[in-house]
Amino acid sequence: MIKNYFKIAWRNLLKEREFTVLNLIGLSTGLACTLLIYLWVNDELHVDKYNEKDDRMYQIMANHKSEEGLETIHHTAGPLAASLAAEFPEVENAVTVLPASWFSDKGTVTFNDTHLKTGGQFVGKDYFNVFTCPVVDGDPKSIFRDNQTIGISHALALKLFRSTDNVVGKSIKWEHGEFGGIYNIGLVFEGNPVNAIEHFDVLFNFDLYVAKRPGMKSWSNSDPSTYVILKQGADNDQFNAKIKKFLATKDKNIDITLLAVKFSDKYLHGHFENGVQAGGRITYVRLFSVIALFILIIACINFMNLSTAKASGRMKEVGIKKAIGAMRRSLVVQYLGESVMMAFLALIVAIALVFILLPQFNQITGKNIAFVFDIKMIASALIITLVTGLIAGSYPAFYLSGFNTISVLKGAFKTSVSELWLRKGLVVFQFTISVIFIVSVLVVYRQIQFIQSKNLGYSRDNIIHFEIPMSMDSASLKKSEAFVSQLKELPGVSNVSSYYHDLTGSHGAVSDFQWPGKQPGKNIDFANLEVGYNFIETTGMELIAGRSFSQSDNSRNEIVFNEAAIKSMELKDPIGKTVKFWDQQRQIVGVVKDFNFESLYEKVKPCFFQTYPVMPNIMVKIQAGTETQTIARINQTFADFHKGNVFEYQFLDENYNALYASEQRIGILSQFFAALAILISCLGLFGLAAFTAQRRQKEIGIRKVVGATIQDVAMLLSVDFLKLIVIAMVIAFPLIGWAMNRWLQEFAYHAEIDINVFLVSAISICTLALVTVGYQAIKAAVMDPVKSLKSE
Repeated sequence: MIKNYFKIAWRNLLKEREFTVLNLIGLSTGLACTLLIYLWVNDELHVDKYNEKDDRMYQIMANHKSEEGLETIHHTAGPLAASLAAEFPEVENAVTVLPASWFSDKGTVTFNDTHLKTGGQFVGKDYFNVFTCPVVDGDPKSIFRDNQTIGISHALALKLFRSTDNVVGKSIKWEHGEFGGIYNIGLVFEGNPVNAIEHFDVLFNFDLYVAKRPGMKSWSNSDPSTYVILKQGADNDQFNAKIKKFLATKDKNIDITLLAVKFSDKYLHGHFENGVQAGGRITYVRLFSVIALFILIIACINFMNLSTAKASGRMKEVGIKKAIGAMRRSLVVQYLGESVMMAFLALIVAIALVFILLPQFNQITGKNIAFVFDIKMIASALIITLVTGLIAGSYPAFYLSGFNTISVLKGAFKTSVSELWLRKGLVVFQFTISVIFIVSVLVVYRQIQFIQSKNLGYSRDNIIHFEIPMSMDSASLKKSEAFVSQLKELPGVSNVSSYYHDLTGSHGAVSDFQWPGKQPGKNIDFANLEVGYNFIETTGMELIAGRSFSQSDNSRNEIVFNEAAIKSMELKDPIGKTVKFWDQQRQIVGVVKDFNFESLYEKVKPCFFQTYPVMPNIMVKIQAGTETQTIARINQTFADFHKGNVFEYQFLDENYNALYASEQRIGILSQFFAALAILISCLGLFGLAAFTAQRRQKEIGIRKVVGATIQDVAMLLSVDFLKLIVIAMVIAFPLIGWAMNRWLQEFAYHAEIDINVFLVSAISICTLALVTVGYQAIKAAVMDPVKSLKSE
């Protein structure tokens, strides 16, 4: 019996080749899209899930009070980890980590003639008890015996020594500001997996950082991150209640509350509102899961529509089978089997498409996803395909098997009104989703354009930045100042400055400020931007009061604020007034116009500049049109001053665009999936238009005989489908307008949705529909009416 079902199914597929091809393209495209999204979602869900104690691992976050509520940051005080481990019985282990992402640039590792740029991080003694970091060679405790012993990754060991054998005990040179020096290798570790957020090649003892920067001992600093492993059975809610006001017990002047957040949840749930987790990348994971579902549904609808539209050709088959005793259940099984067979044929094509598209997909998403046929992948693909086949074939199976035997054998069967309405409803649903996709793509594109063109309050054009090896001793400072002076003399260089951290969100913070007229109990978190001479001039920031820093020894006693800071402090006529922080008094010499030094998700916050003659990160403004020659001159000057070090530079606008890499990737993926959804919908429309034209052949022939033109016939066949498209737009526009407005509200600065977005979408979808239907309509209209009227 099953063998006969397959034979009949295969014959029907070959008999109706045009509709088979349309169904195969639609289903395979839908399945390929679903498999790609499945791979992406699966990868997203496994980011930072590599730790063995993941279920008990938490990061301590800090909630700072601001004028707009609580602001949650990832950095905490240096002594926090040790105190939590000592004072809370729920804590099994705790570690302080100054992550690689905290540094704005990589350090340089040197062994003999090999020089490599790489990232490092400073970690506390319980690092290996908290994080899963497999050891290749050496003792994990060795790097905490003294400040000059380090661990390096397996990958770095291979690059430096061409082997990992006998690496422990060797020495390398590390160049990174005041942390530069000769270090002994005590450990070789495997390195973080690809699905980890932080990637680094060198592990330093956190005590080294404290020795170089004693401010880490203070409870008021907020540079490192703190991670804890809770004991088995410990309740995180109770732990959070206990640690909430812990900092106030160490320093009564600190008004910061603590919050323990599951470490592996931070990637997908990294957005906080008023001190509470409120989404993040999980929104995109859910969004694309829904997109995959809808695209698959659209493909299934195509199958349903085309199968029921062609049902008239199988009415006699059904009638004869019923007449000789076939049960409805057996017919349902047969037709469901046909659709499942089609789905599995489509799966084969879909897998081929995934292999072809995966390299490009990885490039778009910035991932390294592999299509591996493991048990989970195979099971998921088979289940998705089986469900797709059953859904796609469910309505046709029950529809075909329900034909009345006598009616179909007499040829008296007519299409019911309910069938027509259902078919039209499915078409409306398809194009509602397609319209939603088109509007979404346009809005995301507009926001990306807005981000890229927004005036940030400073110039990011033709500015490169790079790191130089320097420490804070006088000889190194003089060498660095001489290097900056030499750069200024190069042809093509407009200006030169330097800075610490960066202009795209990584910066220090200070809250213990005193200023004239400060109200008791009022604390403001100021972003601390440490810069070299000429920074304001190099970036083109606008001074609205006072002046920039003087280039003299007195500049260390000067300070420049932004507008937001002056407004928050409620200072009148600020120029010349004195403020105090870190037990030092500074005179306000200037106020710059507000500029965006964080992402556009955030409003401009209070910040201040303090200046040094030179900082480790050099910024060079290059004259437009001379970039290639000028960068070559800068490279040569770098080599002259810093022999053996690697010159790596970036353009400032690249750093800014990197802030919105997720949005840009989402925009590209949205375009890709929208195109697929529209393609599948148009395939269905194409098939339905062909069937409609075929069914109305005689009517078309009669109309042409009585004088109808080709345009009249084409319009007759097109207008019914356009009505369905208009209904789809009426449904889609309010829904997607509301949804995209909510998405835009996540940005403090965003584009606006205007009528043009909907007009462009309407014109696009109507044009696509007319082209799709028009081909079949014109084909029917130009047919010889004699042939139409003679056809059976």
